[in-house]
Amino acid sequence: MNKKLISLVIPIYNEESNVPLLYKSLMNNLSKLNQYKFEIILINDGSQDKSLEIISKLIQEDQRVKLIDFSRNFGKEAATSAGCHLAKGNVVITMDADLQHPPELIQELIAKWREGHEVVYTVRKENQGASFTKKITSQIYWWIFNKISSVTSEPHSTDFRLMDRMVIETFKKLPERERLFRGLIDWMGYRRAKIYFTAPERHSGKVAYSYGKLFHLAINSITAFSLLPLRFAGYFGTFITVSSFLFFLSMLITRWFINPLLFTALAFVIVANTFLIGIVLISLGFIALYIARIHDEVIGRPLYIIRKKTNFNE
Repeated sequence: MNKKLISLVIPIYNEESNVPLLYKSLMNNLSKLNQYKFEIILINDGSQDKSLEIISKLIQEDQRVKLIDFSRNFGKEAATSAGCHLAKGNVVITMDADLQHPPELIQELIAKWREGHEVVYTVRKENQGASFTKKITSQIYWWIFNKISSVTSEPHSTDFRLMDRMVIETFKKLPERERLFRGLIDWMGYRRAKIYFTAPERHSGKVAYSYGKLFHLAINSITAFSLLPLRFAGYFGTFITVSSFLFFLSMLITRWFINPLLFTALAFVIVANTFLIGIVLISLGFIALYIARIHDEVIGRPLYIIRKKTNFNE
């Protein structure tokens, strides 16, 4: 009987101290699943530390460990996508390398898949070690995203998830360059199940996502799955236009019938210009976000560039 293949896809960026611990933890947990075969795909996303050197030793010692080495840092979304594009498993499990996605849950993910679910995602009940600011901003982001997005995502869901081969084949057809991996998986639908877990503190190293990168990712996800910002520009422009007209009219009535000296001619000009400029700037700002996305898609550059692949049987 042929064993089904499970592909683990793990982006790596400056994780030299975590990779050996991650590999050890994976081996301890995968050894309990003798009825499956495994491939561990590590994507070196332009690491500046010794991550590549450590991975190179692992792939020599264990042929199940495979390396995708990027030519530079393309970001976690691109790295996760590359691993999914090259994974050969009957199912693909994506996870982070910082040990905040417990390998102990792999068995539970597979159990849910065997029940007939095609996407099994994890949801953080608690993120140990997360700052108060990050928790608050996370709450705000998820509230805004689910209010305005055309896709409903579970708050605090993570990239630690299992996808059936059917889902991966569909994912490989998606052309977006500026992408949010979990958002695309949620957009596709399929039969879904969720697992709650408590994320432990990051073992070592610095968090790859700074607040700047997280903000960029949040804007990306909103513009990718919602047209509300563009609609808001139109709604707000209409509101400002009507309000300015009424205010302008009230100024005229006041000048004509109450006190002709209360508002000068310059005041009328300033009010009119202020509102009109506000409308233009807000509208241009939102439109620029979408034009930037169109530009990135139209120029057609590859999502990532692979410098080297190791242990892949072409």
